[in-house]
Amino acid sequence: MKFKNPLIAVKDMERSKAFYKEVLGLRMTLDFGSNITLTGGLSLQTKESWREFIEKDDKAIVLKANNGELYFEEDDFDAFAEKLASIPDIEYVHPVREHSWGQRAVRFYDPDGHIIEVGENIKVVCRRFLESGLTEEETAERMDVPIKFVKACQR
Repeated sequence: MKFKNPLIAVKDMERSKAFYKEVLGLRMTLDFGSNITLTGGLSLQTKESWREFIEKDDKAIVLKANNGELYFEEDDFDAFAEKLASIPDIEYVHPVREHSWGQRAVRFYDPDGHIIEVGENIKVVCRRFLESGLTEEETAERMDVPIKFVKACQR
């Protein structure tokens, strides 16, 4: 058994393709019409064709359910946050925040209400703490990670 990729239902394929390209830089790798695959393995399927596959009525497909997210990491988090702020009509779940372990993240909705999280690359967080003057031990404690992880982030 091998997990292949997540698939989400979308109302307007063209709008969704444009969103994922503009906001997250994803490109289409496969196009089957009502089903496409983007770089990173995310698949989008039209709500109509998904409804037929699962043999349910329209009410069974709940968008903006707030029960999951698509998670991305970004090395240059500051540049991404600036870019996101410049895009009109982004609906935020929450603005940029720093979690207790030091990773900054932002959550927002795609056009169909799926939650997208973009977090600062965790290795970048580790390096940021080390560059600020924290020791390896202090960084491990601050991030609540093993010292082995901190050492691996420096490679």
